[in-house]
Amino acid sequence: MGTAIGVLATQHVAAALVEGNEVRGAVRTFPEGGGKSETLQGMPAESIAQCIREQIELIGKGREVAAIGVGFPGIIRGGIIQESPNLQQVKGLNLQMSLASALQHNDTQVPVRIFNDADVMAAGIAATRGHLDRIIRVWTLGEGIGFGRYPWTEGVWEGGHSVVTLDPKEHFCGCGGRGHLEGIMGHRSMRLRFLDMEPEEVFAAAREGDARCTDFMKLWHRALAAATATNIHMEGPGRFYISGPNAKFLDVGTLDRYVHQMVKMSPLQGSMFEVISTTDEVGIIGAAVNAEQATTDSSR
Repeated sequence: MGTAIGVLATQHVAAALVEGNEVRGAVRTFPEGGGKSETLQGMPAESIAQCIREQIELIGKGREVAAIGVGFPGIIRGGIIQESPNLQQVKGLNLQMSLASALQHNDTQVPVRIFNDADVMAAGIAATRGHLDRIIRVWTLGEGIGFGRYPWTEGVWEGGHSVVTLDPKEHFCGCGGRGHLEGIMGHRSMRLRFLDMEPEEVFAAAREGDARCTDFMKLWHRALAAATATNIHMEGPGRFYISGPNAKFLDVGTLDRYVHQMVKMSPLQGSMFEVISTTDEVGIIGAAVNAEQATTDSSR
């Protein structure tokens, strides 16, 4: 791997130089020191693009950079953000074009690639664990629910919007769809469901035996199991990583038991689940890895 710039723009913007699957130098963040999701939610689309561009220019100044990779939430095709339920103002933004001239060396434009944020997290996990030779899948549990896959391949991959129930009353997903995984597991969705309790209080009450909260905790785990089982039936078994701020609510044994109930064909059994903590650096590395691989593939 050469020298690339990786950017992760989710709750805030974080960017750094990446060499040899490692961050080199300081990680630049906006706002400085990081911030909550409201930081980007309150910014116009053009301002978000400009903020990312500024971080790239500051990091790449005076350096030879082979590629720039950006991880961003939503459905992204050809560098265009077609939909981003938790950052609705960026719908239709051609982020790749907005950043295309951020760096130039010897009158040559540095290629910019835009990926879903969960996909760059999967790539970062693969790179930092030495698993660039295998399929990596990761669920990110936070404000929304992300599904990341490495190696990156063309597709929508909005696993957080997998339909996991036919109950028409399940309408809490931020995209407006019914029966979605995110409508059950997403932090925003849980707050809408339990207007009188925070998610942390719901799971604490479940552990103390509260019937309503216990039923929801089972639904929460079964929903993730259903989405995972669907993916297993499409792509086969393997290791799934669970990350994000709400991974703390997960009981791996419960998830494994539910998945086993849903996946019965013997060639598809044997998946494993691991809860891991991830940082901005993991996503930054993944964005750079995906960008370099995409640039190399396109030049062949």
